[in-house]
Amino acid sequence: MTCCHWPAPAKLNLFLHITGRRADGYHLLQTAFQFLDYGDQLTVTVTSSPEISVTPQLSGVANEDNLIYRAAKLLQAATKTSLGAQIALNKQLPMGGGLGGGSSNAATTLVALNRQWQCQLSDSALAELALKLGADVPVFVYGQAAWAEGVGEILTPITPPEAWYFVVIPNCQVSTAEIFSDSELTRDCEPIKISRFLKGEGRNVCESVVRRRYPEVAEALDWLAQYATAKMTGTGACVFAEFETEAQARQAWRQLPEKWQGFVAKGCNQSPLRQAISGNRDCMR
Repeated sequence: MTCCHWPAPAKLNLFLHITGRRADGYHLLQTAFQFLDYGDQLTVTVTSSPEISVTPQLSGVANEDNLIYRAAKLLQAATKTSLGAQIALNKQLPMGGGLGGGSSNAATTLVALNRQWQCQLSDSALAELALKLGADVPVFVYGQAAWAEGVGEILTPITPPEAWYFVVIPNCQVSTAEIFSDSELTRDCEPIKISRFLKGEGRNVCESVVRRRYPEVAEALDWLAQYATAKMTGTGACVFAEFETEAQARQAWRQLPEKWQGFVAKGCNQSPLRQAISGNRDCMR
């Protein structure tokens, strides 16, 4: 059966506001997603038997809780296909880092298997399935930089500058649930318009809470601020800074303390996954 390689790119939250809270406890957000030309990779091989296998097993994550496995089973059930898949993950993005690794893996699984199983579901149908896996999975399915509202599922395409980014990965994982349950988290931001964001407004309201709870994230933010404005993506732990050129970003990257990891990547308004779709013609037969 056909074996294909698919990117599962990272994302950055260029800002993150919380404008309220629903009765069910979910927070109402405003954020801007942009993709990076860096991330995980999935190798997907279709099988004639219905079993789904995912390798390697992630440390501390049961197979049935792995978003890749859950996405494959969800699509399998929705389309009633008799096919299965062997999925190998080349993991580059840290867990609990705010780069969307798990959500991106789930979206890539849906997009890849939709084509390799020849399910022929539309992007909107895939996005409906994706929302069952997480509020930020649909943006990876659509693959367009987006302004997000609601709990993150109401998407409007945007085209922010495709800058170069230096991303620092502190040696810790941040619990999103922990941050969103913190009593000091700002939950009453005044909603802003896309035009105001594109003019430079917006901040990450989770940053102050993460700074207090995770000193290593605070240290990384303060260190990175020597080179450019330092920001945190999502609820952390990863932090990033924007540069006009790759050379400038790499100059800062070369100064990275050995205790941390990091990488330089280009911002992409069209996800590398969407770019791969047109190139993987053999996977759509």
